[in-house]
This record gives sequence, structure tokens and C-alpha cells, in this order.
Amino acid sequence: MRRLLLVIAALVIPALAAAASASAAEPLRVGMELSYPPFEMTDPAGRPTGVSVRLAEALARHLGRDLVIENIAFDGLIPALKTKKIDCVISSMTATPERARSIAFSEPYLTTGLTLLVSTTSPVTSAADLDTPGRVVAVKKGTTGHQYAATSLTKPRLLVLDKESAAVMEVAQGKADAFIYDSLSVYRSHLRHRDTTRPLLTPFRAETWAVGLRRGDDTLRDAVNEFLEKFRADGGFERLGNEFLADEKAYFKREGIPFYF
Repeated sequence: MRRLLLVIAALVIPALAAAASASAAEPLRVGMELSYPPFEMTDPAGRPTGVSVRLAEALARHLGRDLVIENIAFDGLIPALKTKKIDCVISSMTATPERARSIAFSEPYLTTGLTLLVSTTSPVTSAADLDTPGRVVAVKKGTTGHQYAATSLTKPRLLVLDKESAAVMEVAQGKADAFIYDSLSVYRSHLRHRDTTRPLLTPFRAETWAVGLRRGDDTLRDAVNEFLEKFRADGGFERLGNEFLADEKAYFKREGIPFYF
């Protein structure tokens, strides 16, 4: 009997060890939409790059896992997370109460807010001017700008578009009064359309970005929070800002506008 038990142990223990090793070696699958420079984008060779990609790379190193970036449309990220196609979301995602009802979030890693890109032909001077009959407001589908407009604006016509670039063009061509988006994107869009747009960069609603995680995945959430704290303390966010956002940081500082990191 003892010999039989030893034989069984000799077979089972290596199998369990191999399974544990395989599990530990599984790559970290991070979901993001690679169409939001300089946070999520591709380089000229088509490789993922940007602030969020660098952050995901550093997180994977911290966890001792390989990294796989899954390029997923923004409104498909939470479904992909909930169905376990990805392990987490790092895609400039605002931690909202609505989203927190279906997924978990890490501690915030970045502070931002909703701002406006306004057409030079529009009389809009603040967010308060949007809720007026006859106004046309552009939003990107699934964003907090979309959520804000859908719940707070009752009088203007909403243009719900799939792409940020499409919303920007509606404003630049004078077809929409304003586009609701974050301050950095609004600033960069204005630079591409200086003659036809105005940026209103002081946020009218503060927001924070966080890593999206599955509910109940406490082990990964704790590890992500530990990583974010260490990454910030080591100057990681400052380095990312200097690498990808140096000009924007300088401009926002000169204008006294709150910056991301």
C-alpha cells in the first residue's frame, strides 16, 4: 500500500507542479484600443506604443509575466474583461460609478477631466452653454463624455460617433458646436485645427483613470495597486510624461491648467 501511495505521489506531484508552472507562465493579456495617441497607439511599424503600452510593459515585468496587448474597440473592453478574454484594461479608462457596478478598478493612476473643443463659429464659452436648443454636441461612443451628455444635456442634438477623429472633424467643419473629451486630447486636436476650433481646457468635471479588473480578482488587483504605488515612487509616471507629453506638460503649466500626472 505504501509503495502504491509513493507511486501515485510520484505521478501526481510533478503534474501539479507542471500545472502551477504553466499557470504562472501565462501571459498578461491587457486590453486597450490603439487609437488614442499618445496613450494607446501604434508606431510606424504597426507595433503598440504609447503611455498605456509602457505602463502595461512595466506591470508585466513587475508580475514576472510576458505581455500580450489585445487591441479592442473601447466599448468592447469591459465585455472582453468580463468574459475572460483579457486580464485587465489599461486604456485611459475613467473609473466611473456606472462601470464600477460591473467591473473592479485599481487605485487611480491619473487625474483628468471633461473639457470642450469648440467651433470658432459657435457662441459656446462653457459647458453651461451646451444645454441649449439648437446646439449640436459631438461625443465618442462609450466615453464619459458620451455618458455626461446623455444624462445631463436634454436640449441639444447629440452626435454619437465611433471615432474621436470624426467628432473633431464635426467641430472643425462647423457642423457641431462642441466635442466633449479630455483636456489633453482637446488640446492636441486644437493644434491640428487652429483656425476653426477653440479649446476650453479647464475641466468642468474631474475624473480619474484606473486599471479595469474583473470583480473577485483580488490577487491581481492587489498586485496592480502595489505596482502603481512603486512605479509612481520610482518616477515612472514622470518619465512617461517627459517621453510622450513634454510639450503638453509645458503648455499646461504655463496656462495654469491641471495636468495629468
